[in-house]
Amino acid sequence: MQHTSTIDGSATAEFDLEDWLSWQENLNPRQVDLGLDRLAVVAGRMGLEALPMPVVTVAGTNGKGSCVAFLAAILERAGHRVAAYTSPFLQSYNETLRLDGREVSDAELIAAFETVERARNGVALTFFEYRTLAALDIIRRSRVGVALLEVGLGGRLDAVNFIDADVAVVTTVDVDHTDWLGTDRESIGREKAGIFRPGRPSVYGDASPPQSLVAHARALGSALHTLDVEYALERDAGGWSWQGPGRRYGSLAEPAMGGAFQYANAAAALMALRLLEPRVSVNETAVKDGIAQAWLPGRQQIFTGAVERLIDVAHNPQAARALAATLAGRPPARRNHAVFAILSDKDLHAVAGAVGDAVDEWYAAGLSGPRGRSGEQLAGELRRQFPARPVSAHADVGSAWKAAMAAARSGDRVIAFGSFATAREALRATA
Repeated sequence: MQHTSTIDGSATAEFDLEDWLSWQENLNPRQVDLGLDRLAVVAGRMGLEALPMPVVTVAGTNGKGSCVAFLAAILERAGHRVAAYTSPFLQSYNETLRLDGREVSDAELIAAFETVERARNGVALTFFEYRTLAALDIIRRSRVGVALLEVGLGGRLDAVNFIDADVAVVTTVDVDHTDWLGTDRESIGREKAGIFRPGRPSVYGDASPPQSLVAHARALGSALHTLDVEYALERDAGGWSWQGPGRRYGSLAEPAMGGAFQYANAAAALMALRLLEPRVSVNETAVKDGIAQAWLPGRQQIFTGAVERLIDVAHNPQAARALAATLAGRPPARRNHAVFAILSDKDLHAVAGAVGDAVDEWYAAGLSGPRGRSGEQLAGELRRQFPARPVSAHADVGSAWKAAMAAARSGDRVIAFGSFATAREALRATA
C-alpha cells in the first residue's frame, strides 16, 4: 500500500511500508544501540510517557512470544480487547502488532511512522526504537483494555522498558546476546530484571532464577512469583493443571505449540493474569480455550507426511536443547536431515552441538545482512565440528531446504532451525 509521506524534510513522495522500513534501518548506523535516552526524548514530544491501560511486559531468553500468545488468547476469549506487540516477525512485519487478534494494517503503521517522524527532529533512533514508538502510539489510540509488550533484547535498556508495566514477566534466562548482556546467567538475569518496577509484581517462568534477578526484585519491593515456589504446574495422563495464589485450573489441554517448555510458558502467563486481578479478570473457560488454541508459527512446528518436517526458530543453546529433547521424544526417523542457518553473532557450535547427535546430514545455508554468514563459511565450521557427518553448502535456506527434501526418503525427517530467518524461509519453501 502506498501513502503520501514526507520523510526527514524531503520532498513529499509516495512511500509504502517497505520504503519506510528500509529508511528506518539506516537511520542509526548502529543496528543495536541500547539505551532509553533517545526514545525518551521523542516519546516526550509525542506525549507518550505512559499507556492508559494495564500493561504486561515479557522478557526472557526464550519463550517471550509464546507467553504473549497465551496471554492474548486467554484474554481475548474472556472478552477483553488486547494489543500484543512482539518481535521479531516471522512472516510479515505487520504481525509484530496485533489489535484484537488482527494484524495492524499498512495504513495504521504508516500513520504512526509519520507521527514519530514529526516528533523525532533529528534524533537518530534505531530501527527497533522507531517501530516501538510507532506501536505504542497505535496502542494508545486503540482504546484496547490490555497491552502486552514483548521485550526485544535484554530488558533494562530495551526500548519497551520505557513503559512501566503493571506485571513484568521473565520467562527464562540463559546465555545469549553476550555482546550486549553479559557472558553468564547472573549478568544476563540482572539485565532482564530491569523490567521489574518498585512495588509492582513480577513473574519468573522456571524453577531456577538467577540470584541477581531475585536480588533485584527484592531490592525494588517487587513481589517475585517463581515457578515451583509461588505457583506450580503438574502434568498427568489427562492433561495438566495449574495452581497459584488462591486459584487452581485443572484438566488443561496440551498447548498447541510444540515443545515441553510451552507448559512453563503457559503457566507463567496464568500467573501474570492472576496478578492482573481484579483490574482484569478471566474465566476458566477462557483459560482452557486460550491455552488449547494459542498459536505461533515456527515454534517446533511439525508437518506430517512420508517425510516429516519440523521447523523451529531455535537460535541459542537453550532453545536448541529444547529442540533436541523434542526430537528424542518423537518416533525415530530413518535419517534426520538438518537445514541450518545461524547469524554470525550466535554461538553456532553450542547450538549445532545441542542437536548434533540427532543429525545424520547437514545442509548449511547462508543468511544475508550485516550479521549473516555464507553457506560455505557455515559448512566449514560444521565439517570441523562433525567430521563424520555429510555437510553441504547452500547459498540460502530455500536452496538448502530443496536439497534436503530431494535427498529425503520415506521415513526420513527434515529439520530447519538456527534463526527466525531460517524458520521464515523454510516455512515459505514448505507452503
